[in-house]
Amino acid sequence: MRISPNSNCNMHQNIHTFLIYIKGKRIPFKPQNIVAKMILPIFLMFSFLLSSSSCNALDFCVADLKTPQGLAGYSCKKLELVTVDDFVFSGLHAGNTSNLIKAAVTPAFTAQFPGVNGLGISIARLDLAVGGVVPMHTHPDSSEIIVVIQGIIDAGFVSSANKVYFKTLKTGDIMVFPQGLLYFQINAGTTPVLAYVSFGSPSPGVQILDFALFGNDLPSNIIEETTFLDDAQVKKLKGVLGGTG
Repeated sequence: MRISPNSNCNMHQNIHTFLIYIKGKRIPFKPQNIVAKMILPIFLMFSFLLSSSSCNALDFCVADLKTPQGLAGYSCKKLELVTVDDFVFSGLHAGNTSNLIKAAVTPAFTAQFPGVNGLGISIARLDLAVGGVVPMHTHPDSSEIIVVIQGIIDAGFVSSANKVYFKTLKTGDIMVFPQGLLYFQINAGTTPVLAYVSFGSPSPGVQILDFALFGNDLPSNIIEETTFLDDAQVKKLKGVLGGTG
């Protein structure tokens, strides 16, 4: 008996194709095939071992930003082109808070920090001017943890049961926000806020609820019907957030 694997591991996916040969003849995996039934437990064990070990064959996968980004992320940079600078990021500078929400997020995600590709981590800097707010938003691909370096933040999230978990955070406080839930941060003090946020994904993604509703061309009548807001309120919010329709 011979089992020949053909595997391709891209840090996110494991695809294994196994062909079973007995005396040079291919035996298809069919439930009615007695031999296949006998071999199936061995096949499953072999598949598990290979799927759990082949990805670990790579110490890291520095993102090759010159290649297109797919659903599984970026391809790995050729090892001979990797340098220590791929694992160092010096760009967490203060952001520009002169905007509508008086907030700035400076990310160190895969696109800015190729070394985190495939490692399941990333970080960002959050600046909130007085009166600044990060509106209700969600990170579909990651949980978030925040540590307050300076200032006071009102922060919270809403569970899938619509229960609110809310706290005023002061310097040195840390709070975690579960993946996929709606949450927010507000500068609750009289001085600017500095905080750092960490994610369990190199590219956590983000969707801000207010902009998703009012910052695009979703027809106003649809928004009115789904939010119970009247036409004047919807058009006002669309005007503020740059939406049309």
